[in-house]
Amino acid sequence: MISDLFGRPLRDLRISVTDRCNFRCPYCMPAEIFGEAYQFLPKAEILTFEEIARLSRLFVELGVNKLRITGGEPLLRVDLPDLVQQLAEIPGADDITLTTNAYLLAQQAQPLKDAGLHRITVSLDSLDDEVFKQMNGRGFGTRRVLDGIRRAADCGLAPIKINAVVQKGVNDHTIVELARHFKGTEHIVRFIEYMDVGNRNGWKLDEVVSAAEIVAMIDAELPIEPAEANYVGEVARRWRYRDGEGEIGVIASVTQPFCVDCTRARLSTDGRLYTCLFASDGVDLRGPMRMAPMTTNCVG
Repeated sequence: MISDLFGRPLRDLRISVTDRCNFRCPYCMPAEIFGEAYQFLPKAEILTFEEIARLSRLFVELGVNKLRITGGEPLLRVDLPDLVQQLAEIPGADDITLTTNAYLLAQQAQPLKDAGLHRITVSLDSLDDEVFKQMNGRGFGTRRVLDGIRRAADCGLAPIKINAVVQKGVNDHTIVELARHFKGTEHIVRFIEYMDVGNRNGWKLDEVVSAAEIVAMIDAELPIEPAEANYVGEVARRWRYRDGEGEIGVIASVTQPFCVDCTRARLSTDGRLYTCLFASDGVDLRGPMRMAPMTTNCVG
């Protein structure tokens, strides 16, 4: 199995299919940086679907079994079901998933499911429309996101994971409402500590709501208890409702780092491999691959 320099096996490959997004979340792609003048990657520098599938096949042969499609916002990539179908045809690719803001999901859920997609994770930071508009930076309300979640569930993509970044003084007062909304459904809300993702998002430690605080706020109104992890390397610590009506997860990347058990690698839109989501330097795979004939079983 492929592993990094620390001996950690790489089982999950996150594949960025676009650097563009229709949201401007301040913690991820702040509008003052990613504005009209920002230069996104030209088409020639972006991996084609065939290149993504080729690299994915090699990683699966080396032990990776989970392929997650990300962005930017991956649903902005034209003909995305075509890529899903190519990935689904790779022997050993046991779990093909997608992370999306779900704004375009309602109309694409069925084609993605038909192409072979297994699961979906949706980013939804609050059910409060005004808070959500502030956090997505575009003034979009929650209706289309919730419609996308419902449509994906109807298509057989449930249970759906709902990711919510929690920022002190911004949306922390809405997390219990979010938990309550999905309690008793198949879906699992995962609350994520606000973190510095290296894009000049103005991150400050005093704006972090810790995992302990998140758990305490929810437990005070919706009693929960610890649940066992599903597997080694699972990033979210699981908590189940004491009445048996589902569970939540908490991702404590700031106060309880999980680097020692991390099994993830990231393939960027332009074909660079990163073995840490926070890394600033990656290994170029696109260049050697484009110079190598398709018959080879080597990327450089």
